[in-house]
Amino acid sequence: VAGPESANNAAAGGSLIPLLSLGIPPNPIMAIFFSALIIHGVQPGPLLIKQNPDLFWGLVASLYLGNVLLLLLNLPLIGVWVKVLEIPYKLLFPMILLFCLIGAYSIHNVIFDLYVMIFFGAVGWIMRKFGYEGAPLILAYVLGPMLEQALRQSLLISQGSFMIFISRPISGVALGIAFLLLLSNLLPFFKKRRRQYEEFKEQG
Repeated sequence: VAGPESANNAAAGGSLIPLLSLGIPPNPIMAIFFSALIIHGVQPGPLLIKQNPDLFWGLVASLYLGNVLLLLLNLPLIGVWVKVLEIPYKLLFPMILLFCLIGAYSIHNVIFDLYVMIFFGAVGWIMRKFGYEGAPLILAYVLGPMLEQALRQSLLISQGSFMIFISRPISGVALGIAFLLLLSNLLPFFKKRRRQYEEFKEQG
């Protein structure tokens, strides 16, 4: 138990590195944290330390403080946490849902927020059932307006020509790599079809 939990706690701090340095959230939790920073007007990226040093160093200090507090709390209360794991899921799930509803309603005191939470909860359940990751969806929701703004600025500079995206070396290479990554997702499908065709040909 200690090994996986130690790795889990270490991964939390490590996942902040690409988020704070490059502005790229590596997992769903960091994507939610990324959207929270954007909502509060903080842009994660290379200029974060220069523009918001108090936030950055406060976050680093909170990681050290959090690890110390976890150590002080978990050692004497480990028996309590074990008892929590014994709570049946049929009792734990309604409690979690109740607290989520209270939290969603308490922000603006509007019933519509509850419908939004239930709708996206159903969407998340469907995505998890069919094996879709939630992080790309959250990342697209956060970065979508920024992408549209940058696209409009680029087209204004180039007077409506899309050649600006491939004429520059950096943008051309980045788009080429992105295109190859998209094509790589189709390789398993083509390999499966080819294998089926060869099996069908052998049987025929």
